[in-house]
Amino acid sequence: MSTTVKVYVEQLLDEGKIKGFLGLREENGHIMPHLFCSPEDLVHMSLGDNTRPGDARYPLNQLLITLAAKYPDDTFAVLVRGCDERGLKELFKWEQLREEKVIPVGIGCPDELAKACECEKPFPDALIEGPQGQKADSENVAHVDGMDLDTRLEFWLGEFDRCIKCFGCRNVCPMCFCNECALQEESLVGTGKIPPDNPTFHLTRAVHMAGRCIDCGLCEEACPADIPLRTLYKKVADIVHEAFGYRTGYELDKKSPFNIIGGL
Repeated sequence: MSTTVKVYVEQLLDEGKIKGFLGLREENGHIMPHLFCSPEDLVHMSLGDNTRPGDARYPLNQLLITLAAKYPDDTFAVLVRGCDERGLKELFKWEQLREEKVIPVGIGCPDELAKACECEKPFPDALIEGPQGQKADSENVAHVDGMDLDTRLEFWLGEFDRCIKCFGCRNVCPMCFCNECALQEESLVGTGKIPPDNPTFHLTRAVHMAGRCIDCGLCEEACPADIPLRTLYKKVADIVHEAFGYRTGYELDKKSPFNIIGGL
């Protein structure tokens, strides 16, 4: 448990600046999301294991959207890593959350975790404590890019063929907030088909996430078929950056080229 984060959140609660802190709690050896509403409750707070990829990572921003909808006049703090903070910036711009009602509480990721995630920015601007890890380039994207087109197509078709259409990638994604999901649109993806049409299902989602994916990697962690979804979305992000000069979640005052809420 982090004393620095604990003290910071305790002060926010004591001063009445927040209704609650959405973070992580350890109970019976398990770490899970929890809404802390009193300073006394923070004794159970955890930051998870920051040294191993995938440990105690949840789409807290997704839960925050639900909280904000139920308590629109209240302010909440939320635990964020670099990817989570990128998500917050995009959710503000997509009008899913109000910036003035959210206080990010940032923790940094160590170099080991940043390398495993091939993360562009493994620490948030709102860093309260933790390492300010170094940027890690994507060797996986470079590997796929090195294939000729026929080999690359064969590679992705083979990966997508393992899909069991569990919707785990969509359900865990903190940036999936559509009221109607394109992945359940009969004209795009046939319902009731397992495995789904290849490659329509995953390419539909990849295009839909263009300009929205924050590279948190939760989709790949949730995938029971071990499809390298993060590599796919990283490549889509690179294409968006090359075409429009836009990196998701890096600038609060610049919208995705695909975000037309309130005009561009």
